Amino acid sequence: MSKFPKDFLWGASTSGYQFEGGWDKDGKGMSVQDVHKDNWMPGVPSFHDGSNHYNNWKEDVALMAEMGFKSYRFSIQWSRIIPDGDGDINQKGLEFYEGLILELKKFKIEPVVTLYHFDLPLALAKDGGWLNRRTIDAFEKYSRTVFNEFKSIVKYWLTINEQNVVVLAGAMLGMGSTGKSKNPAKDMWQVNHNLLTAQARAIIACREICPDTSKIGPAPNIGSTYQNSNKPEDYYARLRFDLIRNWTYLDVPVFGTYNKLFLKDLEKTNAMFEYTPEDMKQLANSKPDFIAFNYYQTTTIENPIEGKDYGKMHRDQHSGFSTKFFAQVKNENLPKTEFGWEIDPIGFKNTLREVFDRYQLPLMITENGIGANDKLTSDNKVHDEYRIKYYQQHIEQMSLAIDDGVEMIGYMPWSAIDLLSTHEGITKRYGFIYVNRDEFDLKDMARYKKDSFFWYQKMIKSNGEKLD
Repeated sequence: MSKFPKDFLWGASTSGYQFEGGWDKDGKGMSVQDVHKDNWMPGVPSFHDGSNHYNNWKEDVALMAEMGFKSYRFSIQWSRIIPDGDGDINQKGLEFYEGLILELKKFKIEPVVTLYHFDLPLALAKDGGWLNRRTIDAFEKYSRTVFNEFKSIVKYWLTINEQNVVVLAGAMLGMGSTGKSKNPAKDMWQVNHNLLTAQARAIIACREICPDTSKIGPAPNIGSTYQNSNKPEDYYARLRFDLIRNWTYLDVPVFGTYNKLFLKDLEKTNAMFEYTPEDMKQLANSKPDFIAFNYYQTTTIENPIEGKDYGKMHRDQHSGFSTKFFAQVKNENLPKTEFGWEIDPIGFKNTLREVFDRYQLPLMITENGIGANDKLTSDNKVHDEYRIKYYQQHIEQMSLAIDDGVEMIGYMPWSAIDLLSTHEGITKRYGFIYVNRDEFDLKDMARYKKDSFFWYQKMIKSNGEKLD
């Protein structure tokens, strides 16, 4: 196996709304995530308390430092900085993130900061959300605010987390159609265009405000796509699926324009969005410095068979969907997690190769991990050997991709510490550190190191050489 670069950024990730808590503290405004679970997921707790990071951030950073983190990827909550998304700036919000960033820097942990991770300010959502071009302007204002504030202490910025999930499964994230749309498909791709335009403006602003100190890139959810047979029709279905599942969200920022085959598909299905010449100019002048992406699983596609029941989309945003052009099917060659997600370490290497081959930019992994119903023993231990095995397999394949020539900056799996899963609450845990709370019983929120904590600590110390 190839040795990882000397300055490789080993770390892990979280998101603000799932981890912080303090949803109404110190002037924070409401986001769609503060009301989403009440409206969409009865029986699952709200994100209001999270893992109490807002009141526990110094201890959390100390634990990350003890694990040996070289980086920590987290998100700034837009509504903590600008409560209504587009108005006055909340100084206490800036102070919170400044304190967190400086604490990370004290331990030589590189902050990797996401501007937007599913938590649209509620006031903007009520005004049309990403369908309203006002939100593009508001996002630029918010981005410029944090760039100006943190330009000397943040090197790596991520623009939009999992834009493809926002576009394809927005309703699951509290940002879906009201059901009154006359053309839902067109609205979906209008949201995509507006997100891409907002991202372009953020990249341009970053280059203007911190040209010598920062690098910036997108962070979609990407996974290789397999065809379900050697039938030419299945290959064609896979090509069409790949465009809307993976490549559209990276082609535009990297190449500066839309894929013509993608646009033709939209025209043929009456789903073409509206844009301005200024939008296209901004898209053409905002190439990212690197590509970050989240990887969990691959997808298997076939040409839809008439009369075959492909079922309904599962509530989880990483599950598939079917149209008249393609259909997702289960891959019987892959093991599954207890929550039904396919485990595909070799698919991780394949995805790394595909993304690097297509775009020739350095890569950063900002999510990868296994959700499980971890159990705390009577002596406060968590024996998560399944998580260790998962990471051993994926890191080995990442090393093989590097040996193939893929350029990589860092690996920040999901998640650093237990947090609330988007649709399964705290029952579905991802962290290296256990947080002592249940779905509706907050208990004491104490932190306990899992077995994977000590394994990851040893692995980081060896710079990826010791995986056992």
